[in-house]
Amino acid sequence: MLVVKIVLFLLLLGFAALNSEDVTLRYFLGLAWQAPLSLVILAAFTVGLLTGLLGCSVRLLRGQRELRALHRQLDTPDHGI
Repeated sequence: MLVVKIVLFLLLLGFAALNSEDVTLRYFLGLAWQAPLSLVILAAFTVGLLTGLLGCSVRLLRGQRELRALHRQLDTPDHGI
């Protein structure tokens, strides 16, 4: 597993070194951000990852709440039978 982590790190390091040119992202109202391309890609990946995790966690929390309610129904002495 350590070898896989080292290889992945070296690949990402090479990617960052090959894509170190600055790019400018322009926003509304004249705002702009200038950063290396590899950093912009990493930031976009991170935002996407966090958005996906947030969406999954909301769904998981909703499922946990429903599961607790079903367990409570089963624990009551008269559960409809």
